[in-house]
Amino acid sequence: MNLKGLGVAMITPFKNDGSIDFQSIPGIIENFITGRVDYIVIFGTTAEVACLTNIEKKAVIQAVTEINQNKIPLVIGIGGNDTVKLLNEIQTSDLQHFQAILSVSPYYNKPSQEGIYQHFGQLAKASPLPIIVYNVPSRTGSDIFPETFLRMTKDFENIIAIKDASGDMLQAQEILRICPPHIQVISGDDSLTLPMLLAGAVGTISVLANALPVPLLRMFHHVENGELQKAYNLHYSLLDIVNLIFEEGNPVGVKALMASMDLCEKTVRLPLIEASSDLHERIENTLKTSVYSS
Repeated sequence: MNLKGLGVAMITPFKNDGSIDFQSIPGIIENFITGRVDYIVIFGTTAEVACLTNIEKKAVIQAVTEINQNKIPLVIGIGGNDTVKLLNEIQTSDLQHFQAILSVSPYYNKPSQEGIYQHFGQLAKASPLPIIVYNVPSRTGSDIFPETFLRMTKDFENIIAIKDASGDMLQAQEILRICPPHIQVISGDDSLTLPMLLAGAVGTISVLANALPVPLLRMFHHVENGELQKAYNLHYSLLDIVNLIFEEGNPVGVKALMASMDLCEKTVRLPLIEASSDLHERIENTLKTSVYSS
């Protein structure tokens, strides 16, 4: 799969009573289509996947695929800290609508680098789809070292990419430096999208794109056209809203932003709580005064 460009880590919309808001999904997908995102990732961290039942996940897949109608490529998140459980999930899931699997590094257990390597090796052997390794040490409690990821790509040909949300540009640059050209490096941090692109990343999997795909797409075009000053100007203008949507956690902030745009409610599931009224007000004010939301 070509992961170049703008991917979006799709939220799961909930009604005020906490049930899945299937009526909001068409508008969310339409926002992606009109915003010309390059692919959609469902069941990532932003989807609150840890709080979804298997029945709910199947229902979301059905809703998204029926609405999307193959207009935008789909990636599915299948990750966790129980390797055997994940192998069973890969083997029993209907993956016909998806082009790749995004799999987060095992969390909580804090495996060694060898344990991380062995974990992804087992998933790669079982997966009929390409795998995007997801490194987000702030959530998992352990880091994937560049050398470990390089070893994976050499030994398992269907490990094709890494979503780097380490927040460490030096580490990201080391991955870009040592990995062969066919391995795709993707930014996993909205605040680092432009620096990552300029360092050699192929694109981003964005939280902000749930609400505002258009300015991000514009940034990509500026980079492609060599209009770096315009790209930087847009990057810095986006930082205020990016910082706000992560201030009280993800997807708390982006759901508040989407609520301001009438895309969905700002409801999240415990242990997360919805955005405070103060944060929501600041998000709305920033959106109203922005130069990039039109």
